[in-house]
Amino acid sequence: MPTDAQKLATSVARLNRRLRQERHSDLTPNQMSVLGVLRNHGPLTPGAIAALERVQPPSVTRTLNCLFDKGLVARASNPSDRRQVVVTISDEGAAVVDTERARRDSWLASRLAALPTEERALLRDATALLEKLVVSE
Repeated sequence: MPTDAQKLATSVARLNRRLRQERHSDLTPNQMSVLGVLRNHGPLTPGAIAALERVQPPSVTRTLNCLFDKGLVARASNPSDRRQVVVTISDEGAAVVDTERARRDSWLASRLAALPTEERALLRDATALLEKLVVSE
């Protein structure tokens, strides 16, 4: 019999997979995630992106190189430390993130609208609890 933790993990994974299926971009999930971080946080060093994404810097470097080649991010020297690079999202990159988020949010909003008011309220409350789980260490 699955534990509560197993049931929650399975449900969250399935919802995440379904939300990703709403994407119509050729970008990988990692590329979309890095673009999302830049869209939310503004210009960052590759090391800061790696820390936020909880991945190794070489992995972020490969992802950033692909995004740079596609014109979705730009690199510049860090004004306070010329040895470092700062990455910014381009206008095209921001448009990709905004379009994909709008598509995902539209799909989810339509599913939420079909639920009774009490269930929507329950999910609203659960959202705060899920976020608490994510940020606790």
